[in-house]
Amino acid sequence: MADRSGFDDYVEKHSDRLLRSAYLLTQDWARAEDLLQTALAKAWIAWGRVSDDPSPYVYRILTNTHASWWRRRWRGEVPTAQLPESSQPDPTAAFDDRDAMWTALARLSARQRAVVVLHYFESLPLTQVADILGCSASTVKTQLRRALLRLQVDPALQALNEVR
Repeated sequence: MADRSGFDDYVEKHSDRLLRSAYLLTQDWARAEDLLQTALAKAWIAWGRVSDDPSPYVYRILTNTHASWWRRRWRGEVPTAQLPESSQPDPTAAFDDRDAMWTALARLSARQRAVVVLHYFESLPLTQVADILGCSASTVKTQLRRALLRLQVDPALQALNEVR
């Protein structure tokens, strides 16, 4: 068995400095303690071959071990507070959106529904919607404003917004 005399004394005298150096390398106290423990275990195995001043040898073990941990550590994913967007959109979401919209539109009066459909779905200007419906542009604006207010509080659309 190799002569390991002096190892305990060395650890007792230098562990604070070694731990500080390990912390400066890792910037995490828990990882620094693990790094120091690993380095001291490696030094203990080779202690019989260590010269009179073991500090350079131990510091070299410490830095080499940290470098191998750093190289080996996988940095492909980083934890975040929010989940990233899914890579595939939900194929049923479009059907749910459409169904909620149809349900909400069905609750409008016939005139309000016509104004919304012609203006938003057909992209017609309000003056042209007024000509089609045979009323004034101000009536179309009033009907559109009332329809949008009803759609904002419609339970089908509110349930859809709560899901998202």
